[in-house]
Amino acid sequence: MVDRVLGVLGGMGPLASAQFMLRLTLLTPALRDQDHIPAVLWSDPRVPDRSAARLAGGEDPLPALMRGIRGLEAAGAGAIAIPCNTAHGWFEPLQAATALPILHIVDAAADELRRLGVTPGTIGVMGTSGTLAMRLYQDRLAHLGYACLVPEPSEMDALVTPAIALVKANRVPEAHAGAAEAARRLAARGAAAVVLGCTELPLAMAAGPALPFPVADTIDALARASIAWATGAG
Repeated sequence: MVDRVLGVLGGMGPLASAQFMLRLTLLTPALRDQDHIPAVLWSDPRVPDRSAARLAGGEDPLPALMRGIRGLEAAGAGAIAIPCNTAHGWFEPLQAATALPILHIVDAAADELRRLGVTPGTIGVMGTSGTLAMRLYQDRLAHLGYACLVPEPSEMDALVTPAIALVKANRVPEAHAGAAEAARRLAARGAAAVVLGCTELPLAMAAGPALPFPVADTIDALARASIAWATGAG
């Protein structure tokens, strides 16, 4: 029986958070209810847009994120997972404000790359404009030997950003074509694998045929990291 309670700071977006809870459940090695991980999902879609805050002077999401942290603390969480990549641009102030460990999604993605057998070298990273502008993946993965290719601005405008928006609008099947094309273009530029560095993108990719190269799903990656924490394996 697992006794550690996982706190999930979600709602960014709601469907990605629900998918995280689904994958957390399906990836847990369990035979009965009691073998699963106790978890509390704080799904608050009112958190201001993270990319707009970083790129266009939009409303600061930190107060809303802190409200979620306090709610999860009060609910008895022992660690926190945030199934939103762009929110990790506020990782440092969030971690400084709580004694609970916050599982970093980029570190989880690095573990996922290793699990997929992707050795250090050139990889692709897709994500929101905010995630890429903050270099959340480029800088953190560089220390592990990964060089990150990202979509061109025109590809962000025509393919990636619309795909993310379609998932947020619950139009998931329509999101596949753009997301898959952006990933294929990164592979054509020399990426040995592509990291889906936005938690809407795994939903988009799953809506169509699998790609012929390794794809690191950051929802699954964070779910695996959460399971490792909860079971004492990480």
